[in-house]
Order: sequence, then C-alpha cells, then structure tokens
Amino acid sequence: QVQLLESGGGLVQAGGSLRLSCVASGRTVSTYAMGWHRQVPGKQREEIAVITSGGTTNYADSVKGRFTISRDNAKNTAYLQMSSLKPEDTAVYYCAIRRVVFKWDYWGQGTQVIVSS
Repeated sequence: QVQLLESGGGLVQAGGSLRLSCVASGRTVSTYAMGWHRQVPGKQREEIAVITSGGTTNYADSVKGRFTISRDNAKNTAYLQMSSLKPEDTAVYYCAIRRVVFKWDYWGQGTQVIVSS
C-alpha cells in the first residue's frame, strides 16, 4: 500500500506562486508516473500535470507555461511549482501515481489552493 501526502497549499494573491509537494510512503515510487490533478466543487477532477518515471512531462493547456511538475526519486516526492496564479486556479489539488496509462492507482487526500483576485 502506498500513501501520498500533499502539502503546500494555501491562500495566495493572483499573480503569485506556490509550490506543492507530494510525499509517497510505503513503497518506492520511482517506477510510477506521478501526476497532479485538481477539482472544483461541482466539477470533474482535472488532470493538469504528469511526470513519467523517465522524467517526461505533460501539462493541461490550462496550466501550460505557468506550472512545472518535477520529482525527486531519492525523496519519493513530486512537486508542482505554480506561478502566475489566477483566481480560476482555485481548487483542491490532488497527487496521484500510476503504473499504467489512464489508471491512477493511488491518490492523496488533497490540499486546498485559493487564489484571490
């Protein structure tokens, strides 16, 4: 069993930055892809950034150029650097890991990000 713990969320003004962290425990996750998702109440969860075990990254158009996903396998941790934040980035942000494309195996509990205008 793998546990994922997100941190780094909070309240920030529009145009500001935040860095989210996701620490995995219970198993080494270096062979997993790691991803960040977000969800606004009443809307579907959105996959916004993924980094493969080999370091390849992909982003949703909504965050491309503003967010950067990275990972440190020695620390079993993924990061999401968020810059130029907008009020529409307000959401609960979730970390997840997967072995197979389109099937996320484990999820964290989420961390709230609020961007004020």
